[in-house]
Amino acid sequence: MSNPYVQLDAWIDAHFDEEVSFLQQLVRVPTDTPPGNNAPHAERTAQLLAGFGFDAEKHVVPEDEVRAGGMESVMNLIVRRRYGDGGRTVALNAHGDVVPPGEGWTHDPYGGEIDDGKLYGRAAAVSKSDFATFTFAVRALEALGAPLKGGVELHFTYDEEFGGELGPGWLLRNGLTKPDLALAAGFSYQVVTAHNGCLQMEVTVHGKMAHAAIPDTGVDALQGAVVILNALYAQNQLYKQVKSKVPGINHPYLNVGRIEGGTNTNVVPGKVVLKLDRRMIPEEDPVQVEADIRRVINEAATAFPGIQVDIKRILLARAMQPLAGNAPLVQALRQHGSAVFGEDIPTSGTPLYTDVRLYCERGIPAVIYGAGPRTVLESHAKRNDERVELEDLRRATKVVARSLFDLLR
Repeated sequence: MSNPYVQLDAWIDAHFDEEVSFLQQLVRVPTDTPPGNNAPHAERTAQLLAGFGFDAEKHVVPEDEVRAGGMESVMNLIVRRRYGDGGRTVALNAHGDVVPPGEGWTHDPYGGEIDDGKLYGRAAAVSKSDFATFTFAVRALEALGAPLKGGVELHFTYDEEFGGELGPGWLLRNGLTKPDLALAAGFSYQVVTAHNGCLQMEVTVHGKMAHAAIPDTGVDALQGAVVILNALYAQNQLYKQVKSKVPGINHPYLNVGRIEGGTNTNVVPGKVVLKLDRRMIPEEDPVQVEADIRRVINEAATAFPGIQVDIKRILLARAMQPLAGNAPLVQALRQHGSAVFGEDIPTSGTPLYTDVRLYCERGIPAVIYGAGPRTVLESHAKRNDERVELEDLRRATKVVARSLFDLLR
């Protein structure tokens, strides 16, 4: 046969307008999480996939688990494409849930508008773009008509923002899939083999409400919370001295992303709730990290008499550690990424945490690669005017299709 890579590229070029339209239709169905009513998007995705002859299994997470996870509905999709006997099964995973759009957009966050070669919309880059990348890479592979071994599974899941336990975690835990390799949505200019872990905690500071005219009759929970906050922020200075050896990852850090409490301006606050996010480098032990944070909070609380503190873990997402078996996937993506993009595609780590770690925790070698940009900052992910470069979408689709051919032929 003539050069299969050239044939794959040509098919993707010929169907690229269709791929862009597919992505636009996915962006136009909101998946804001919270509130996390994501089943309608899964239904729409399954309908569109059926138009390509792909039968999507619909795996509905039970309502009690969904509610406990802080969402309204989760339906995960698996498309199984089997080829010849033997060979590997490669899973391609992208998540449809995304944070709400927020303010400051110059384009409709659910419009899928195209402007200056970019497609705009919430999740356009992270990660609905890779619903398109992975779907059209598989379509191109099958259009080639070459003899293949093994198979591909598309995993389109809906719980990345809250940690992934009801997305890939739920599929793996329930024995619905066990691939040999996994590729998850990511960035076109590097192959990510490691990422940070994340610990999220809720700290409730209890004081005693009182009238602001007689504050000494109460215990100010907010002032107590300030003492705790100062102690936590002091840790960030210490974290800067702890360096990761993984390229692309720097040092640990802590962020307090939400504070709520008090009842009125003329009332001494009786309760304040802090929600914190502690990013862990791959070298850190999550158990020790959590113990240290609890110690810092409790020591600070004892310095402010009268308050009581409750500490609750919300999320523990372990760091993604590279597994030795990822070499064939890394090699294929780097080789074809360099050929298609015309530049070296390095391996690196990322300070993000993702749900792909759940594959690695079950011994499935996994890496991150997809249509996204060089950096999260460039894509505006989790900010206004999120966008994906259409040329990156086109080229990433070619890289994934070529890599699948190498892994399955």
